[in-house]
Amino acid sequence: MTNDLKQKNWSTQTRRALKATEIVAALAQLDGWRLQGDGADVAIEKTYRFANYYQTMAFVNALAFIAHAQDHHPDLSVHYDRCVVRLNTHDVGGISSTDFDCASRFDALLT
Repeated sequence: MTNDLKQKNWSTQTRRALKATEIVAALAQLDGWRLQGDGADVAIEKTYRFANYYQTMAFVNALAFIAHAQDHHPDLSVHYDRCVVRLNTHDVGGISSTDFDCASRFDALLT
């Protein structure tokens, strides 16, 4: 995985479901992300915590902007003081490098 956060055009890149060893190695490079689900429902997931609803919504809006620019859209569960982000790549039936790239971009919002 790279720390290069330049926008990528994922439509021009071949994506594939990562192998279990690749997922474990990529997860080790991210803070707070975990593997959830199995089979076609497997995803990486992280809960971001905030002091209040306003901060949560500001994060969600920034995340939506990034997701739209990257053309890769996570499942979100939005609550008063937290947002649960779940990433997988539906067209490959698993987790791809796109998911880890977006996870890095979402984490960068808070650094």
